[in-house]
Amino acid sequence: MKTSIFLSSIIIFILVSSCKRIETSDEKNNSKETAVIHDSIVFSFSFMGCNRVNRGDVVDSIPSTANKYALQRIFKEMRSQKIQPELFFFLGDLVLAESTLENLDNQLNAWKALYDNNPFSASEIELVAVPGNHEMLYSKEVITRHYKKGKWKEFPLKGSTDMWLKYMNDYMPKDRSTSPSSDTLDNRMTFSFKRHNVGFVVMNSDTYNPPTTDNPYGLEGQVPVQWVIDQVQAYKKDSSVDHIFVLAHRPYYVDGKTETGHSGLPQGPELWPAFEKGKVAALLSAHVHDYQRWQPINDSLGGGTYQIVAGNGGSEGAAPFFGYSTITVMQSGALEFESVGFCIGDPYTKAVPENPTLSRDKTTLTWAKNPDEFIQPYTGCN
Repeated sequence: MKTSIFLSSIIIFILVSSCKRIETSDEKNNSKETAVIHDSIVFSFSFMGCNRVNRGDVVDSIPSTANKYALQRIFKEMRSQKIQPELFFFLGDLVLAESTLENLDNQLNAWKALYDNNPFSASEIELVAVPGNHEMLYSKEVITRHYKKGKWKEFPLKGSTDMWLKYMNDYMPKDRSTSPSSDTLDNRMTFSFKRHNVGFVVMNSDTYNPPTTDNPYGLEGQVPVQWVIDQVQAYKKDSSVDHIFVLAHRPYYVDGKTETGHSGLPQGPELWPAFEKGKVAALLSAHVHDYQRWQPINDSLGGGTYQIVAGNGGSEGAAPFFGYSTITVMQSGALEFESVGFCIGDPYTKAVPENPTLSRDKTTLTWAKNPDEFIQPYTGCN
């Protein structure tokens, strides 16, 4: 019954968002008429990230370290939609790892088996897997004169790129254009591709870089900045591209403020102005275990790129609901956005079939200042 209600709400949303009503006045007869203009769907795509469990919650029966209930429920509900998305971006932290290549190998292998045995893998929804810090980095205790007891920090894990490609290459677009690598950055997981009238730029926001004299362990949060900027500008000039989206595990805006440390993008100050100049519709990300939508406005451009954090895929954190978000591209050029999810149980890995999946946030992603503006939505969850 709850599934039927959820599906009905999705269908109603599609029908409503596919029509626009325009009211016209006839001053002579002092009357009004309402005309209905139909707006067809070009295609839609969904995204979310962060599904891995905490270290203390790993169990032998789930070697993938996924929050299995949340993952399988999200997969089931997404493929049960009347109109399915063409793409699903999994924005990193599929597994816990963040330690050794052996752990990363075992967990990615188990995750692939979990996915391949799920009916979602046989659907027509194309999975695009994006790495996160838990796939790309390892944690190390660093002792300095400021932190005599040691401070845990994250650094690039050598070999993690090859390990990711070993298991996840099948879940990266075959028609992608990949950023060229250099001596300082292994860029094989930063790429771009087009679907319909949309250009996607996917960043590995923890690109491997080797140790140097200045940075003896390498740096977290690195991105091939110039290639990304060039690709955004190329899409802006491409007459076949009407919308540009950038996707990465790490966000730049969190709680409405810029983040250049571990919680965000260290190179965000270089990237974000280029996103605004290129009129990127949104940076879609995860990393922070929460759901947030924010639109910083650039007054000189009369609008702004959105930052959407969809790190509510199943990992414990601030998010009161687990779920996914969908963007529907309309023929008129409108970008209809909706985030859906179910209230989390206690503990966060608990199955909660009694908690229905509901719409938690819905708006149209306008370039001009969005009148429906907030950082975090009212969700109805306790």
